[in-house]
Amino acid sequence: MNAIARLAAAAALALPGVAQAAEWDALIVEHVIEAPYEDVLEDLRLTIEGRGFVIDAVSHVGAMLNRTAGDVGAQRQVYDHAEVTQFCSATLSRKVMEADARNLAFCPYGIFTYQLHGEAGRVHVGYRRMPDGPMQEIEALLDSIVRETVGLD
Repeated sequence: MNAIARLAAAAALALPGVAQAAEWDALIVEHVIEAPYEDVLEDLRLTIEGRGFVIDAVSHVGAMLNRTAGDVGAQRQVYDHAEVTQFCSATLSRKVMEADARNLAFCPYGIFTYQLHGEAGRVHVGYRRMPDGPMQEIEALLDSIVRETVGLD
């Protein structure tokens, strides 16, 4: 999908009730696996580190939302668990940033994992799609890590 179609999909997502599955598919890749959440998170960590990458950070988005729910007047719990695992590749990052310095905007690379509230044993794993051009090599890397994590490779 080209950059214009991705921008149109992103604009549609900004309007409540407009987002459709095809629009989400233009923006993210997501797989669902039946497994304990902590096992999937550990498999993701092992897959990333097994390829020689260092995890820069794990953003505990679900815990933050739960912790701040009362402060923002939340009406419901969204996730039982939700993290974004971030890492970088010195080799690939240099390659894509030499091609276009603005590719810095996509680094570090993130893979999300979440379990919706009340859906024990069902884990979503995915990543944001990258723009056309040199960043497709990064998208291929993210795809292979996610596929290995969920047992598709």
